[in-house]
Amino acid sequence: MPLSGKQFTDLIPQLQSICGKTNVIYHADELRVYECDAYTLEKMPPDAVVLPGNTSEVEAVIKLCRDRNLAIIPRGSGTSLSGGVLAVDGGVVIGLSRMNRILDVDFRNRRALVEAGCINVHVTQAVQSEGYLYAPDPSSQFACTIGGNVATNSGGPHTLKYGVTTNHVLGMEMVLPDGETVWLGTQPGGPEDIDGCDLRGAAIGSEGMFGIVTRVLLRLIKAPQSCKTMLGIFESVDDAASAVSDIIAAGIIPAALEMMDQLIIQAVEEAYKFGFPLDAGAVLIIELDGQTTGLSSLTDQIQDICRNKQAREVRIAASKEERALIWKCRKRAFGAIGRLSPNYLTQDGVVPRSRIPEMMKFIKQTAEKYQLRIPNVFHAGDGNIHPLILFDEKDKDQVKRAIQAGHDILGKCIDFGGSISGEHGIGVEKVDFMSRQFSPEDLEAMMKLRKTFDPDMRCNPDKCFPSASRCIDFTLKKQISA
Repeated sequence: MPLSGKQFTDLIPQLQSICGKTNVIYHADELRVYECDAYTLEKMPPDAVVLPGNTSEVEAVIKLCRDRNLAIIPRGSGTSLSGGVLAVDGGVVIGLSRMNRILDVDFRNRRALVEAGCINVHVTQAVQSEGYLYAPDPSSQFACTIGGNVATNSGGPHTLKYGVTTNHVLGMEMVLPDGETVWLGTQPGGPEDIDGCDLRGAAIGSEGMFGIVTRVLLRLIKAPQSCKTMLGIFESVDDAASAVSDIIAAGIIPAALEMMDQLIIQAVEEAYKFGFPLDAGAVLIIELDGQTTGLSSLTDQIQDICRNKQAREVRIAASKEERALIWKCRKRAFGAIGRLSPNYLTQDGVVPRSRIPEMMKFIKQTAEKYQLRIPNVFHAGDGNIHPLILFDEKDKDQVKRAIQAGHDILGKCIDFGGSISGEHGIGVEKVDFMSRQFSPEDLEAMMKLRKTFDPDMRCNPDKCFPSASRCIDFTLKKQISA
């Protein structure tokens, strides 16, 4: 429960003594910034927010919270789309935004040691002059942090070929909920292969429930020698989805394979003026990379596949600038949705690639059922869908219908043999679906692992598990259940 007056006034000076007065936030109007993340349907301000500057300060804050039996909630940039950083029942948010440095770059061993608050894209920007990059590239990579990426095992368009966060994190420093600092996985300067259980892998995707990640050792890869970026323009989503299946069936694994439907096309064209045909049913962004030799023949093969699936046109980016603009349109598509609707709810289900056409038909039927617009922009290559359910939060009936539409879509993902999350995590949004996707035995095993790291369950509580509390407002709850 939120702290009482005396508890609160006693806590603040102690937090300030650890991190400095300017790095502790506790006034009600300032805490509103931290009442939610990019999932805005549920809101609850924490008791306080503290912004430590190093691991020692994180340790001290956590020990103080341990002694007072307070919840601790890690937070990066707040770009989570599942309510993963909400202070559902009060507590202290530990924001890592000040811990944003790239500490060391080891080109010889292709590694970078960064603090958890380091912005994703800053890693690639720091190493690209030497011909390297950090592969995971979420659409929010200009804002999201490495620590947040670790929490949800984030992906991105280019992870179709290169893999998600867990494939590019060698090790990490974590402060446990009792204040002890441990290192999981490969040590900086140490050999890549280590003995014993892969606790690094277990912690990635744990949504901050195991401890506070403070430093991360990243794997760097060589930038590809060449790339070809294509834009396939289709009359329908079905044709575009069939082309996706045929490209993979042909044994071609593009670096990225992304789809945008007509509503998204219209929004990004209005925002960025790329030249998308507004009457197209869907477009595919297809990117190949690798050695220059051989890319031309693969490009020709993909063009043939797209044309066989009734593609109206297949454009090839003529310059680096044109390629950059294509990716700008894709990665900022969510932002462009503001031109269509004051609010949207982003889903993050996964279906087998072969079932994308069926899933798109179901989403269309769902939009009609609930009388809402649901544009789609997603990672078509790996079946990770991101339908955007448009609504106006001022209209409570629209909110109710948006939530129900999202539930129907996630349920259908499970029915199709997929998953309720590909990269956004469970947070508070999807807790009710965990018992649908997993057996009681599965959930018990997950809980046992969680309690191994956090016996008192004070670290980012009320997330992921079906028994978690919710902070969605009671009026809305009544409307949803009516």
